[in-house]
Amino acid sequence: MAEDKKEELEEKKNSEQEKEEKKNHKDMVSKQDYDELDDRYKRILAEFENYKKRNAKEREGLYNSILSDIIEVLLPIVDNLENAVKVETSDESYKQGVELVLKQFKDVLTSKGVEEIKSLGETFDPELHEAVSSVQDDSKGEKEVVQEYRKGYKIGSRVIRHSMVVVAN
Repeated sequence: MAEDKKEELEEKKNSEQEKEEKKNHKDMVSKQDYDELDDRYKRILAEFENYKKRNAKEREGLYNSILSDIIEVLLPIVDNLENAVKVETSDESYKQGVELVLKQFKDVLTSKGVEEIKSLGETFDPELHEAVSSVQDDSKGEKEVVQEYRKGYKIGSRVIRHSMVVVAN
């Protein structure tokens, strides 16, 4: 009888282990299902990374667009200050004050990445320059900028305002 009970206990134990193994087996995912889930996870992760990059690029573009719009409004002020510095005056301290304000404006523009477009002596580039007239001058090269009416400015490769220039030949 003691042996019968031992056998019964062992059978129950084995039966419980088999049930547990079957239960664990049901909880396990097949290799094919796992591969599909893993592939889906990787695709979603890559899609999210692309979204973050695209979003950062759009924010930067929006920032540069807004900055360009604001600076474009301020450029006539810089032009007027430059013209005020060129005027002859007997009051040197007044002239120095205007020069300091102009320098301060230019420093702020430089700190925001704004650059003047070089024009004089350069070859005419329609992406950077706006030709307002042309002159015949054999001493100058073809399509060479000989005079600048208004300075142009850019941020990086984006032109804020084209230079107004006179082109030779």
